[in-house]
Amino acid sequence: MLQQTAKRLIGLDISQSGGSVDEATIICNEQHRFLVAEQLREIGTAYKNIILEPVGRNTAPALTLAALQCVKDSGSKKSADAIMMVMPADHVIKDIDTFHAAIRQGYELAQNNALVTFGIVPSSAETGYGYIKLGSPLGTLEDTLQGDDKKYSPHTIAQFVEKPDKETAEHYLQSGEYLWNSGMFMMKASIWLKKIEQLRADILHACQLAYDKGVKDLDFFRIDKTQFSACPSDSIDYAVMEHMATMKAPEQNEAFGAVVPLQAGWSDVGAWSALWEVGPRDENGNITRGDVLQHDVSNSYIHADHRLVAGVGVKDLIIVETADAVLVAHKDNSQEVKRIVETLKAQKREEHLFHRRVFRPWGSYEGVVAGERFQVKKIMVHPGAALSLQMHHHRAEHWIVVKGTARVTRGEDVFLISENESTYIPLGTMHRLENPGTLPLEMIEVQSGSYLGEDDIVRYDDKYGR
Repeated sequence: MLQQTAKRLIGLDISQSGGSVDEATIICNEQHRFLVAEQLREIGTAYKNIILEPVGRNTAPALTLAALQCVKDSGSKKSADAIMMVMPADHVIKDIDTFHAAIRQGYELAQNNALVTFGIVPSSAETGYGYIKLGSPLGTLEDTLQGDDKKYSPHTIAQFVEKPDKETAEHYLQSGEYLWNSGMFMMKASIWLKKIEQLRADILHACQLAYDKGVKDLDFFRIDKTQFSACPSDSIDYAVMEHMATMKAPEQNEAFGAVVPLQAGWSDVGAWSALWEVGPRDENGNITRGDVLQHDVSNSYIHADHRLVAGVGVKDLIIVETADAVLVAHKDNSQEVKRIVETLKAQKREEHLFHRRVFRPWGSYEGVVAGERFQVKKIMVHPGAALSLQMHHHRAEHWIVVKGTARVTRGEDVFLISENESTYIPLGTMHRLENPGTLPLEMIEVQSGSYLGEDDIVRYDDKYGR
């Protein structure tokens, strides 16, 4: 889904309005940095920067960081007036042409100082989304629309409303005056900074300090943890957009809120059940991924990552198997997974924090099995990449090459090992693993010792500056 989001603006043409599409800026938690970088590398997507948040502070601070980067790029008016398209990475949009048409209309509005949101034309009385009540039609802008863009009639925003109960949602649907709140936005960087300063100067101040004290780290930009931790947490809606709600048409050059209706096969995939709703189902209403067998199963989503999953005589279920956990839930209760996460946190477990596969700048590793005084990992090293020159106080390691060729530094010796060959790294020995080839290096690492934690490492040299 991150990759789909990164590619979502490919082919967008706004040249007739004097614009062009720049490289993306990605904002994520620092724990996800290598995962995000690897996902983008896989699809060859260029990006301007990956801004790392040391802690989560919701969408308003994230957007403020992006706006600060736009302004700082060159300090010119052109950069300050750059129009930002804000796209969360957990959306599905099936009709890209229609989506692009909506963006073109949003771009015209943003050029006229609008803070634009995109409202989804509701197809059902959904209680899981917030809603936007339509205000006045923006007639002069609507008159400029041509062809298919006519269906995207822009309005001012009368009101943002919270997730409704079923009866209220039915009323919203029947009235035709409400849209689902998509969480996608478009506005000038300068206009956002102006409004956030007016309405939440505390957020702007904290973000400015955190950004100014940030440092470049490889492909990443690390904002200052101390300053950003002091930033209040708030959403784009609460911090700014709700204050832009009005029924009146805007004055010339006045910043205003606008909503562009969108019908493009959109879904906010906030729960596993949403994947069942948007995916291609078989004749029994099932979606399966991975090694799945089924008998007398209907209207279910079954996802297998690492082993065979068999379903017999069940319906309306979500079944998700991964390396470290298995989820079984009724489709109607899939949002309640958060209750399990709360329990994991309360019990100080780690399943909600760490994946079995961990990404690093040189590649990735995945835990295979662990026991008393030993653990086994599968390691992948990118072509031309190298781990740090390092040493461990409490563990020894055996390396077996499965695919590719490894260059090994062990003490004073440097040598190559190929497929089906192995080597041994004694406890306390300085060592390094490199991939000198043009294909990914895959190997199995067997660790043994009294302590196997990732913090048992002394780095002597590291090309990634760790």
